[in-house]
Amino acid sequence: MIFTADLHTHSTASDGQYTPTQLVGLAKERGLQLLALTDHDTLDGLDEAVQAGEALGLRVLRGVELSAKEHHNFHILGYGFSSKAPGLKDLCDKLRAGRDDRKYRILDYLKEKGMELTLEEVEELAGGDIIARPHFARAMVRRGYVASNREAFERFLDTKEYQVKVPRFKADAKGCIDAIKAAGGKTALAHPYQMRLPDEALEALVAQLVGYGLDAIEGYYPKYSPEQQAFYHRLAQQHGLHLTGGSDFHGEKVKPEVKLGALELELGWLVD
Repeated sequence: MIFTADLHTHSTASDGQYTPTQLVGLAKERGLQLLALTDHDTLDGLDEAVQAGEALGLRVLRGVELSAKEHHNFHILGYGFSSKAPGLKDLCDKLRAGRDDRKYRILDYLKEKGMELTLEEVEELAGGDIIARPHFARAMVRRGYVASNREAFERFLDTKEYQVKVPRFKADAKGCIDAIKAAGGKTALAHPYQMRLPDEALEALVAQLVGYGLDAIEGYYPKYSPEQQAFYHRLAQQHGLHLTGGSDFHGEKVKPEVKLGALELELGWLVD
């Protein structure tokens, strides 16, 4: 069953620019048949997105992107789980509390680097309850400390020093997969290249994740090189995994170079 879809998007429920309702409207304009809202470590925007999809005649899949602790930028995507998912919600609440506590350490870290920001100005840019790194990046740009969000991440918010000085709670990969599966969902490994693992190490990790119940790999992503995409497709075939794909859309104010996707994906395994 082929769908024109984007299975990796973010809203103001985490660190995206658009509300869930606005995001669904953009997806409808884009001609999508299926949209998954996969906000970071929260389920808060899903009911609104599903309702907006029903109003517009667009299928919206409940999703989430969970942060795993074993590697930097190690994310597990969850799809199609029940709206009543207490175990998954509990995990998201713990992850969200970690993010909430982290904002004060980010402020201290940036102050140490000579950048004076206030929590109020970052909260204003967030427009939601969760304060995340892209909101700090936008505040840094507005103050003139950096020229772009990308520079904010490359020089400050995604460095090894940052990781050491600004830790937060993350579950292990098995805990993330278990929580999604217990809620009746499917799981996918998000953008593997961001972990920067050698091919052999990534292959070993995928094998381990398959043992935990991993269902898919994000096989299509706008920043993959042709060689990376081909490798992930080979891994999927080797381990009997499905292929998902998405844009990681946050909005032009957050990731100016990333547009909402419209991928032709075989998703009979994922939807009824």
